[in-house]
Parts: sequence; structure tokens; C-alpha cells
Amino acid sequence: MNDQVGDHAVVLGAGMSGLLTARVLADSFARVTVVDRDELIGVREPRKGVPQGRQVHGLQPRGGEILEELFPGFTEETVALGAQLQDTVNDAHWHFNGRRLSKAPSTMATVAAGRPFLEWYVRGRVEALANVTFLERHDVVGLDTTPDRSRIAGVRVQPHGEETATEPGALPADLVVDATGRGSRTPVWLEEFGYPKVPEERARIGLGYATRHYRTRPDSTHDGRTLVVVASAEQPRGAVCTRIEGDRFVLTAYGILGDHPPTDPAGFDAFLKSLAVPVVAEFAQSAEPLDDPVAYRFPVSLRRRYEHMERFPVGLLVVGDGVCSFNPTYAQGMTVAALGALTLRRHLLRGSLPRARDFFRDLARDAVAPSWEAMNLNDLAFPGVEGERTLKIRVAHAYVALVQKAAIRDPKVAEAFIRVVSLMSGPESLMRPGMLLRVLRHTRA
Repeated sequence: MNDQVGDHAVVLGAGMSGLLTARVLADSFARVTVVDRDELIGVREPRKGVPQGRQVHGLQPRGGEILEELFPGFTEETVALGAQLQDTVNDAHWHFNGRRLSKAPSTMATVAAGRPFLEWYVRGRVEALANVTFLERHDVVGLDTTPDRSRIAGVRVQPHGEETATEPGALPADLVVDATGRGSRTPVWLEEFGYPKVPEERARIGLGYATRHYRTRPDSTHDGRTLVVVASAEQPRGAVCTRIEGDRFVLTAYGILGDHPPTDPAGFDAFLKSLAVPVVAEFAQSAEPLDDPVAYRFPVSLRRRYEHMERFPVGLLVVGDGVCSFNPTYAQGMTVAALGALTLRRHLLRGSLPRARDFFRDLARDAVAPSWEAMNLNDLAFPGVEGERTLKIRVAHAYVALVQKAAIRDPKVAEAFIRVVSLMSGPESLMRPGMLLRVLRHTRA
């Protein structure tokens, strides 16, 4: 354990962000308690508290690197348990604007697995830490503060479903970290304590998606590679299909601005046939469906700008989707949560409670802002999405289109582009002289 920062830390929420937060807190606090309303221990199925858990989830290569750092052996152990280790470029058929990107062996690998499986594995690793305790099937009903409301002193919890039968119990804490996600109550609690309203940014996307699981038949000719058909301005429908644990495939289809895939099997299949390329529909027709499609809606991307708060109580932080909830089609949520855990660890290594304003500033700069800006840039490529198309954005759209065209012919460009998509490199890497020349050489006609 590093130099101890405090005696007790409490994490609200046991999703991926909460689990990673508990992992880094365990190095700096004598005790860590994770509170969640769901049953947790040993659960491998989708949880009620994670309604999107059945949908496809992507752990980007950068996220996998961080999980390997926090949980040594993560990759080897999850693969041994059935997860799939894939070369992000060579083991996937990426389709942009109806054309498949060139592929060749790359240096990027990702663990493909279902969200419930990943949470189960990470939760087991966190549970094995001697100073971490899970308080499952409990609701958080409020925060306790000092009389002047300048410091959070702990949380009040209650057994789930017993609101009228049981008085809330107190959990004193030196630090409370809210990892409850998009529905975080922290903005409401702060206003009740007399703090200003948390500034917010919203980006309406009107996304809807539906997921179905499959198993390939004995006579299948599918090569097992991930299939990705990315929605475009000309065809704002997309899908992703990837192999996961249990020798199954998870297939998610999506559409924006209200154009959502149906959940009846026939309607779902018809939606797949409408995609820009037929590869996903062909897979679905050749495979054995294991369930009916399940839908999820995501109307608005949301960013809470805690770094702009002039006042904030000591002893409270917010992480994960409670800070920023991204358009999920870019599969960046879990990886951004992992980046946030590294930010928290850097602040804890200073040997004292993180200062909220400094933490939120670094979280925004190092984890949230790059993905938020890239998401907005991509979303604004769709004419129906509201937002200002500045000259900078229009130029970026034009250049990304050139990169995608060049990536059809040049594996080096394809890898560089997927490195940006996978959060392994920043967008500026696509503007380096050598890459710029490759792009122009392949698109000058």
C-alpha cells in the first residue's frame, strides 16, 4: 500500500467505473466500501442497475492496457475464461461509407467479451483485495456533511426496497466517490447544500440500438472476425458483430435521430439488410439466434463540467458517466473510465485527499475532453444533428473523409486511423507529415 491518504473511502456504484475507482483507492485507504443497489457477488448475468448491459460493449486497446496494469494477468486470465483476444485491425472487417478498410497485422489487441462478463471478472479481482468490502442491495439516500456544508462526512444508505421499513444507516468516510453513472444525484445534492448548479453540455443524437446473440452453425463459413459497419451521413444506420465468451456472437444494430432498429426478429433482420454493406445481414441469416432482440435508447450525450465549479465540497468526487456520458456507438465509455482511474491514482499518490477542482480539471483534460470533442466532430457529420459547423469542423470532416478513403488502400493509414478510434493515439497523429503524404497520395485522384 502507498502512503495512506485516509482511513475510509466509499464508492457509490459497482459498474466498471466504480470498480476501477475502488481498485486505485485500495492503495491509499485503509478501508474501501463499494455500495450498489444490485446483488453483486458471483453475479455473471446482466444486472438491473445496468440496463444497457446486454448490448455490445467495446473495451478499446487503451482500456485493455490500463486493466492489465491495474489487474496483472487480466488479458491472459479473461482469454482463458473464454474471452476473445483480437487484433483490432487484422481481426476485424471495418466498413466506412460502404467500403472496407485495408487490413494487416497491427500492434493493437483488444479483449472482446460481454459487459456482464467483464464486470464479473473485474469485480472478482477487486473483491479479492483485503481492504475492499461490497455493500450490495443497498440504496444511497443522501450525503452527510459538516455543519457548514464545506466537507462531505459520509453517506446514508438503506437496504434496497425497504425505504419505509428501515431507517437509513450512516457510513462515515474521508472520501466519497460517486460512480453511479448518468443518473448521478450529486448535482441535486450539491444544490440542496447551497452550491451552484453544475454546468452541463448536451448533444442530442436520438440514438437507438438493439442487440441479439447468435451461435454459428457447424457448416458456417464465417471466419470469426468482428464485423463493423459504421453509420455515415449517407446511410445513418450501422451495426457491429463480434465474438465473445461462451462461443457466442453479439450483434448490435443502431440508428440515429429516431431511426431505430425494431425488436421483432423479422424487423430486426430487415434493418440489417438495409445497411450499406450486406456482411452483417449475411452473418445473421447463416447463424443460430439465441434470443430475441433487446432495445436500448440513448437520446442525448451529456457532459457535466465539474471543472468549472467555483466551489465544491471537500471529500467528494464524481467519475465515469456521472461526469460524461458518450454516444455509445464509439465504444469509449469503459476506456475513458479507465483513464479516469489513472487520473485519480496520480492525485492520490500526492499523499493527500485530491483537491476537487484540480482533479476535475485533469480528468477533463486527460480523459474526457479528447473523446467528447471527437464524438461531437463525428456526430456533426450527420446533417440532422444540431450544432454549429465551424470552419475548423468542416475542414476536419473533409480530412477525415480523405483518411477513410486512403485507408481502403493503405494498411498503414488504416492502422493509424484505427489507433485514433481506439484511443491509442490522438487525432494529431493523422496530420504528421509522413501520414499526410500517404493520405494525399491515395486520394489525389
